[in-house]
Amino acid sequence: MQTNVDSLTDPDSSPDLTLDEHSPIQLFLSSPLPPSQLQRLSPAALAYLGDAIYELFVRRFYLTPPKRIQVYHQQVVAQVRAEAQARHLQTLIPQLTQVEMDWLKRGRNSTTGHSRRVEPEIYQQATSLETLVGYLYLTNPERLFFLLSLLDLTLTENK
Repeated sequence: MQTNVDSLTDPDSSPDLTLDEHSPIQLFLSSPLPPSQLQRLSPAALAYLGDAIYELFVRRFYLTPPKRIQVYHQQVVAQVRAEAQARHLQTLIPQLTQVEMDWLKRGRNSTTGHSRRVEPEIYQQATSLETLVGYLYLTNPERLFFLLSLLDLTLTENK
């Protein structure tokens, strides 16, 4: 990867980056994953990735207006808990395609353990959502961000 040093100090210019397919930036901004590579990933691996992408989306949502870090943390935790993810999944189901529903089922069926804090069904639903998020991030990020934009993240969990 090559970077022009002057472009890093000038906010009006963008870096001249030459990216290879394995650079961290290229992997993060990657184009859709080919089906042959996707089929080699387990639903658990997709859920692992989906968990991170989902949390990043929620963190970005709460970033503005500026708040104290503790407030950010409380808001994000309320939305990334299994109960909130299960609730969000229910709002998305009517919007999902058959292929997306199949990935939800694969995610649900791959769940072997569960949290002691929540019922197994809730944990399965949360894992299903994370699997779908991971799958869409790798195959169709535009569709993922459309679906995530449908979530009402202003709702908070009743404790």
